[in-house]
Amino acid sequence: MFDIGWAEMAVIAVVALIVIGPRDLPRALYTVGRWAGKARGMLRELQQGMEDIAREAELEDMKKKFDAAKKLDVKREIGNAIDPDGQMAKALDPVATNERHVPRSSPELEEDEEPAPPAASPAAAPGDSGSSAETAGRPAQTS
Repeated sequence: MFDIGWAEMAVIAVVALIVIGPRDLPRALYTVGRWAGKARGMLRELQQGMEDIAREAELEDMKKKFDAAKKLDVKREIGNAIDPDGQMAKALDPVATNERHVPRSSPELEEDEEPAPPAASPAAAPGDSGSSAETAGRPAQTS
């Protein structure tokens, strides 16, 4: 603790014996021992207090980390990891690509109504030979 060896202790004991005297030496050593014990106790309390402060600071850090983890939006973080610039989401979004899927039975139709048939293509003129692009692959109709 103080780096005092046996030689230094012997010198201190001889000086104490001469200065204090043999009659009061036991009482002086008892008092010094009590002071040393109190000093050790105070140092122990100080060290324990410092450890408690460090433990509380560590608990506060852990609480902050836990609160940050509770606020974490896992869905958004995964989306950012997979598609950071949002191009994939835009490509798959039917509204953005104008490729909406129209269901066969739409909710606007009543139960009795049937969907309108597809619009018929314009009929060929009676004198037309059927060479237009619309009738190119079909056989000519006979009346």
